[in-house]
Amino acid sequence: MQLIRIKLTNSEGKSEGCEKAPVKVLKALREIKSKENGEVIEFDKLNLEEIHVDLENLEEANNLIYKNSEEVFYKNEKVFFVGGDGCISYSIVKAFDKVEENPLLIVFDAHADCEEDERFATNRNWLRKLIEGGFNPRNVILISARNLLEEEVEFLKSHGILWIKMDVIQEDVENICDLVMERAQTASGFYISVDMDCVSPGFAPGVSCLDAGGLSDRDLIYFIKRLKLLDNFRGGDIVEINPDKDVNEMTVKLGARLLGEMI
Repeated sequence: MQLIRIKLTNSEGKSEGCEKAPVKVLKALREIKSKENGEVIEFDKLNLEEIHVDLENLEEANNLIYKNSEEVFYKNEKVFFVGGDGCISYSIVKAFDKVEENPLLIVFDAHADCEEDERFATNRNWLRKLIEGGFNPRNVILISARNLLEEEVEFLKSHGILWIKMDVIQEDVENICDLVMERAQTASGFYISVDMDCVSPGFAPGVSCLDAGGLSDRDLIYFIKRLKLLDNFRGGDIVEINPDKDVNEMTVKLGARLLGEMI
């Protein structure tokens, strides 16, 4: 099992502060003694590495993340990443797509990250860039997105992306999780990307872009704990935690708890 830090943020400064999250989250993970089921988290036995990137050169950084991710996916049954902002997910999942025969991507995010942009992948367009680059849109499940541009809604519809909205989740969390798990079981392997703004700000205030009405921390942990039980779970990332905007390290500690339940 591999655990990798990536201190990359959007070069335009909109997510400045997220580069501090990997160190903070792993420090909080070390302080968590066990998972919720009582299983001890043996932090010192985790294989920790870092992909060192140039914050001033996103294109080069994305390429470096892609190459390293491809290698670790080939070598490890499970791989986990701590960012950094959401742009790291683009290169990671691009590599995952190359390694897996029939991959599934499950994204927890307040936003679709499908803005139109001719430049390289950022935290606002990475999912669109991934799909335009060849990832099968019908192998994407987007959960809890609730603040989208009109162009993004149209993109999701036209590409057949399964978008599970918050009002649907609120009606029956257990059945929605059952649906996601059934879909995940049909993949050769699946990957979970957690943008922490998927959670309601009352539970996770330390993010770059707050949006009210999201998942509770309990519901997100519930999703992660159940999905993690499937044998074809290959890994995930936790992104968009901004320690500079956090309150009493609530978001950092939630990120650490989620990571602890994943591994």
